[in-house]
Amino acid sequence: MLLVRDYFKTFTKKEVSDATKTTEVINALSCETRKEVDVIINKAKEAGAKLYDEPKDYGWMYQHGFQDLDGHLWEVFFMDEKAMPKG
Repeated sequence: MLLVRDYFKTFTKKEVSDATKTTEVINALSCETRKEVDVIINKAKEAGAKLYDEPKDYGWMYQHGFQDLDGHLWEVFFMDEKAMPKG
């Protein structure tokens, strides 16, 4: 569930962290294709997200990530389990 900060505060007695200064979680989204990863990354950039790393291509897995407007980190990836190295 995605909530605005003030409403999120009603769910906890703890202080809500500032995700632009600390990492509290990295959200991961699995995609059906490598192209879908790039589409999501481009849409995020168009919406104002910042890229925090270069894309990584391991042959069997492709991943890229961004930081959203609130500072949360998102990893978007495609994994071909059949091509995954054994062992």
